[in-house]
Amino acid sequence: MTLKKANLLVDSVKMLLVIVVALVLVTGIVFAVSSEPSNALYNFFVGPFLSLRRVGNIIEGACPLIFTALAVMIIFRAGQFSMISEGSFFMGAAIAMAVSIAVPMPTGVHTLVCILCAAAGGALVASVPAFLKKLWSVSEVVTSIMLNYVVQYFAIYLVTYHFREMQSSSLASLKLAETSLLPGILPGTNVHLGVVIAVVMCVFCWFLIYRSRFGYQLRITGCNPSFAHYVGLKETGVMVGAQVIAGAIAGMGGSIELLGMYTRFKWTETPGYGWTGIVVALLAKDNPLLVPLAAAFIAYINTGANIMAMNSDVSSEMAQIIQGVIMLLIAAGALLQRWRQKLIDKAAEQEQAAAAAEQVKA
Repeated sequence: MTLKKANLLVDSVKMLLVIVVALVLVTGIVFAVSSEPSNALYNFFVGPFLSLRRVGNIIEGACPLIFTALAVMIIFRAGQFSMISEGSFFMGAAIAMAVSIAVPMPTGVHTLVCILCAAAGGALVASVPAFLKKLWSVSEVVTSIMLNYVVQYFAIYLVTYHFREMQSSSLASLKLAETSLLPGILPGTNVHLGVVIAVVMCVFCWFLIYRSRFGYQLRITGCNPSFAHYVGLKETGVMVGAQVIAGAIAGMGGSIELLGMYTRFKWTETPGYGWTGIVVALLAKDNPLLVPLAAAFIAYINTGANIMAMNSDVSSEMAQIIQGVIMLLIAAGALLQRWRQKLIDKAAEQEQAAAAAEQVKA
């Protein structure tokens, strides 16, 4: 067994263990708080698969999480901890709304322009904490979290004073232009073309991280900024570039969610996809190709929790408990560490023995 295979085996077992522990915890909590635990668990685990519409809910719920998880993954790869994906996602949705309503265009072109403008807006938002970190070493964690609230209220301002539907009893924008909306691809559900775009973006991010020059610089900078500086890489430029690209991806996700799922902008606060995207990114273990599976699992948990809340006496907050447990267990560096070390030692010994045998033959 090689070192790479040893790490892959441990990471896979760890992910499976994390999921099993979280689901076992849910089962225990349900039995503790519910008067009908079997009904609640049935709705939670089986409910999401009982109709095509509910399966569609899982796919629909996974779509925005894919974009925010990819954004988080790129930021973390650069060794940064910016939380700006939430704000970039919301800004992308707000800009897509404005372009959809205010700038009439032909079908197809309108959608593309909305998405590109949203990506630019998301990148602009993400560049603020990135440049503050580069110029004055300001913590990107603090500035990104604060900026999320600025973006939230800016988007609400746009809707309230420039694009509001005055006949609506609640805060909602004017109707989005039909020419800008994403078409559905699965009859009987709200699954839209944005899901295909999300999968394509996963492949793109995999090539960006593992098959491009920038991705090579990104990984070196994230692992060891001092070494990156020593070998001549502009590590601050790589860090800024990573956050700008991540912001563009999150902004794109916001526009796709709005144009695929809604006919009006109705959010009065950020939807939380950026925070949940962190869980998805951690679950996918820095592999963009695994992001769709991780996002589908979290969406399945959320869908099951909502169905359980509608058909039993257990609230939908159960999904948040699961996500919290998953984050805690993934962040536990000591989990299976002893087993990992044994496999690594064994793999190293095998490689040394193989090298010695080749020297003898030579």
